[in-house]
Amino acid sequence: RPAQGPHKPSADFFSMRAVVLLFVAFLASASAFAPPVQLSSSPLSSTTSLSMRHGKRMAKLGLPADQRKALMRCLTTEVIRHGRIKTTLVRAKAVRKHVDHQIQLAKDGSLHSRRQSMGFIYDKQLVHALFENAPERYGERNGGYCRVLRTLPRQGDNAAMAVLELV
Repeated sequence: RPAQGPHKPSADFFSMRAVVLLFVAFLASASAFAPPVQLSSSPLSSTTSLSMRHGKRMAKLGLPADQRKALMRCLTTEVIRHGRIKTTLVRAKAVRKHVDHQIQLAKDGSLHSRRQSMGFIYDKQLVHALFENAPERYGERNGGYCRVLRTLPRQGDNAAMAVLELV
């Protein structure tokens, strides 16, 4: 067996090293012309692709998005029409946000607010009545326009029930 001397790199090792160095040089020169990548999003930024959704959870209610939106619109319309509805506790807590928002729009009373409300509430006459009555009824109140009262569980599946009513 021949004696092993110190290892000498082969010629293709040097050519591979040259290719890697050329590639690194190319990347460095190309990044000088590329726009800078923004890793953290500021509150004023419109693109928040890398931000996390902490605290943004909403009740999915076991429904697809379109059915969930239709349910929220329907329940909101019925709460405003009747002043009180009986539904499950989770649905009552989910729809409370939408009812408060519609009353806030009615208190504002602008044409834009009226059109937003018309796009959400199913009954056109109900929107007109809401915009007439809400400013004097909720004028000095700054939110919390409806309350959720727990009631007895539903017979059959023992689901937690609640009454959602306007204050």
